[in-house]
Amino acid sequence: MKVIISILMTILCFSFIWAQEEVKIEASSAEISEGLDLEAAAELFKDSEDLEAFEQSLNDPDIGINNLDLDENGEVDFIRVLEEVEDDAHLIILQAALAEEEYQDVATIEIEQNDDDTYNMQIQGNEDIYGSDYYVTPVNVRIHTWPIIKRIYLPAYHPYRSPYLWGKYPTWWKRHRPVTVHVYRPRIKRYTARAGFVFTQTNRMRHIHRIKYRARRATIIKHRRAHHQRSGRRTQSGPKRVKRK
Repeated sequence: MKVIISILMTILCFSFIWAQEEVKIEASSAEISEGLDLEAAAELFKDSEDLEAFEQSLNDPDIGINNLDLDENGEVDFIRVLEEVEDDAHLIILQAALAEEEYQDVATIEIEQNDDDTYNMQIQGNEDIYGSDYYVTPVNVRIHTWPIIKRIYLPAYHPYRSPYLWGKYPTWWKRHRPVTVHVYRPRIKRYTARAGFVFTQTNRMRHIHRIKYRARRATIIKHRRAHHQRSGRRTQSGPKRVKRK
């Protein structure tokens, strides 16, 4: 009987420790990523004529796809769009302006043309925000019909680099506050309901590594991650997948 009681006490003890450990899981990655749904952003990219138009639509509060507040100042961050090109590979960076000389990469849109005139395309969420191996890819791989793809593969095309910096925003952009997840999800449903893109954990690109680009990482994000590590909290590997209705 004493042996049985001892075993039961051991099991209860481990259960209690495990339960406490579960409480320590930091959900900030999931919460932050709710501020920019990459499937909705992909649909917006697909509909845009060029990267300048995409940047404007991405930051348009009336569209409301960008709901990120990475510096937690109560205002939606402006996301600028930058492009790096090497041969037939295009790396399009979505980068949040958080302070002077403080920029945080949010995601990259990666496109490459194959030898047979087909294309690979994916959006990769930045690991600091979306966790590791977070990709959004098109269901229909025949992306050469998209207006923006036709534009960036013109012979005389020049890569787009946003002229906007922190504190130097376009006249059409106005500061605004982020909305809650319960408001945000119905807002972007008109894009995500199309089901034109899917989430995957598999990298499908073959040549994008030819582009030598070092991701920008803001100090505030570094400090936040370091604080979580020192306090013993574990961040999730990525955002929660929300079931579409």
